[in-house]
Amino acid sequence: MEEIHWLTYIMIILASYRFTHLIVFDKITEFIRKPFLKDKTYQDDDGHLKHKEIPTSKFGYLLNCYWCAGVWSAIFMALGYLYIPQIALPIIFIFSIAGAQAILETFVGVGVKLVDFLKSSSN
Repeated sequence: MEEIHWLTYIMIILASYRFTHLIVFDKITEFIRKPFLKDKTYQDDDGHLKHKEIPTSKFGYLLNCYWCAGVWSAIFMALGYLYIPQIALPIIFIFSIAGAQAILETFVGVGVKLVDFLKSSSN
């Protein structure tokens, strides 16, 4: 087996992260998840009604579970890289940039919210 350069490995990790997030959380792929989920209403400990989408099948669970989808996403990215690198590398490259951007945005967003919170609490 060919040795994978560390930068390629990081790109595959980031691409897998972003692809997993796309499948499990993003609004644009909601139409894929929707047929495999049902809405369940329940009452929490405080008596409030809550809504939660639960899977109706194992495939629905796969689409709703970050850890499960992450494994399949990693397999998809790794096998793509190993067997069809001409097609997979551009996809990995784009998803890795988007994944790194999402991680950075999370830290920036948390920082901005913290600054806003500190400003409002000092008034």
